[in-house]
Amino acid sequence: MADEADVPADDVGTASAANEAAEPQDPDTATKAVDDEAGDAAAEDQPDAAQEGAGDQPEAAPTPARSHARLALVIGSAVVVALGALTGWLGFRAYQAQQTDRLQQLLVQVGRQGATNLTTIDYEHADADVQRILDSATGQFYDDFDKRSKPFIDVVKQAQSKSVGTVTEAGLESVNGDEGQVLVAVTVKTSNRGAAEQQPRAWRMRLTVKKVGDEAKVAKVEFVP
Repeated sequence: MADEADVPADDVGTASAANEAAEPQDPDTATKAVDDEAGDAAAEDQPDAAQEGAGDQPEAAPTPARSHARLALVIGSAVVVALGALTGWLGFRAYQAQQTDRLQQLLVQVGRQGATNLTTIDYEHADADVQRILDSATGQFYDDFDKRSKPFIDVVKQAQSKSVGTVTEAGLESVNGDEGQVLVAVTVKTSNRGAAEQQPRAWRMRLTVKKVGDEAKVAKVEFVP
């Protein structure tokens, strides 16, 4: 057996290193080293994985403030539309009411004038008085009165008759589309040649007045008790 003192220095160092490598390591120390290396590798790959995952995430839900603003905008638009429709409807109703009121006034006015024309005849200008009645007439009433106008004028002239009618009351009895019935109360004062002065007489007439174009005319005349 050789003495240790005889071993060269280089061989001693080599032998020591070999002994250290040959000695078994602590299991905990080895596991810790493996975990550290795996952790470093995962840390190196984590940024790329995070970037890839960030692109796949869904968009963030709208914030409550944005939702409230959108809801307010929708409600505001609905209110504006509703107000516009209501304004248009009210305007149309007002227009209809105005047109109806104008029509009713026209019917009553023509009825009053028609009754006055029929009860105001002067033998001195009977032709003009009869023509005025025809100008304000239409339909069947115009046809009937036109046929009897010539004999009527002759009778008025022969009797030298004068009559003056005064409307005391007039009102719209009914309306059907552009046609209405006007009830008129009229007082008539009549005088004839050679006859004593007559007392005024009260008549009631129902005149059917019909709108013709932009005006209205008498279409029918009835005397009522």
